[in-house]
Amino acid sequence: MSSENTAAPQTPKPSSSGGTLDRYFNITERGSTISTEIRGGLATFFAMSYIVVLNPLILGLTPDSSGRSLGVPQVAAMTALVAGVMTILLGVYAKHPFAMAAGLGVNALLATTIATTPNLTWPQIMGLVVWAGVLMTALVLTGFRTAVFDAVPESLKTAIVVGIGLFIAFVGLVNAGIIRRAETGSTPVVFGVHGHLLGWPTLVFIVGLFLTIILYVRKVRGAILYGMLASTALSLILEAVAPSGSVQANPLGWSLNVPTWDGSGFGLPDFSLLFSADLFGAFSSLGAMASILLVFTILISAFFDVMGSIMGMAVEAGSIDEDGKIKDIDRLLLVDALGAVAGGGTSTSTNQVFVESATGIGAGARTGLANVVTGVLFLGAIFLSPLVTIVPFEAVAPAMVFVGFLMVRQAVNVDWNDLALGISAFLTIVIMPLSYSIAHGIGIGFISYTVIRVATGRGREVHWLMYVVSAVFAVHFGMGLIEGWMR
Repeated sequence: MSSENTAAPQTPKPSSSGGTLDRYFNITERGSTISTEIRGGLATFFAMSYIVVLNPLILGLTPDSSGRSLGVPQVAAMTALVAGVMTILLGVYAKHPFAMAAGLGVNALLATTIATTPNLTWPQIMGLVVWAGVLMTALVLTGFRTAVFDAVPESLKTAIVVGIGLFIAFVGLVNAGIIRRAETGSTPVVFGVHGHLLGWPTLVFIVGLFLTIILYVRKVRGAILYGMLASTALSLILEAVAPSGSVQANPLGWSLNVPTWDGSGFGLPDFSLLFSADLFGAFSSLGAMASILLVFTILISAFFDVMGSIMGMAVEAGSIDEDGKIKDIDRLLLVDALGAVAGGGTSTSTNQVFVESATGIGAGARTGLANVVTGVLFLGAIFLSPLVTIVPFEAVAPAMVFVGFLMVRQAVNVDWNDLALGISAFLTIVIMPLSYSIAHGIGIGFISYTVIRVATGRGREVHWLMYVVSAVFAVHFGMGLIEGWMR
């Protein structure tokens, strides 16, 4: 320490012209300015606004056991509303520049796995999401979630993010028809149609993917959104000139929405899904044990999805204290947990911290003021949400693939030289997409890490909470055997 520093006492940093606003969000203290926070908030919104289009296409079109779906316009309106409210709440309460929206892990879990459960309807499914959020909130209030967050090795936190990235990319490729289930042959999946990329929808995906890549590498803010908009415009033109129809009528047709323009995309938002969750219906339809297992599955996915993202962004935003802890982590995790409750209550899936917030952080965002900007823009997007009915999945699948890339980049932070960490991280990453389950990947990773550490005589290095969570996962995976023995 220099003599100048020892001679003069520490003085508060000067306030910017923002006055009260600057002092509340500690803008100057964190080395930022109000104008920089506004730019960061705009950048985050443009980076993640695709969720208003993507989440409805994942959830809104999938039928439940009764054959009913949530509806794309309805999910779109709720997605924008909850994202806006929760993002502002996190910014004002936790003061971090981490925006929130419907998570791309849990919504895929709901649409591809839980929605296929016999005798389970969407209101009942969303009721289970609410219960998962309530439990997660309780775990935060008791300090348990924070303790588990600290107990998981950094390499496993990173592996969870990477695995989710591969899972999201795989879902995008499958729904765009690039990867298809093999009807015959020796492989479970095939590339395109008999190894060839055919059809106008496939062209839309390819154009959208490479346009997004080009815009991103040229550092265009909002590259993902612009890629989706351009792909949608191309799909409308192609469907008008050379109609492909739906995949049900044409193997080379559009997988979900058929892009047609008839003017019906404009109108007031539909808020009919607000408070539509059935909190107790699943317990009546499936029984207590089956319902609890589904709640546990949702809880596990939502509980761990955000770990790696928060840590990585906190480091970049300078939100780590001298002890290596994230400032106000309890507040941050509480709002994230409440996002699950809000998401279930509005049928938008769990809302959580988004890794795309790193875009705003890269643009200079350091405080919760950037979140306020992002949240207000999401609230404004509510009135544009009916337009999503014209967007085909092939136009948003490139976004899923590219977001997967953004998340997979963190694999370099895994300690591959430590075999316990490397092997468990690998299993976490590979199991998620191949099993089509985020929770399965996390569980296998935790169990393998614990077993390897014990087998090599280093069991004392494993936090006791890792033993607890690993045991819970082991019971979860072995529930079929346990139920068989009890018969």
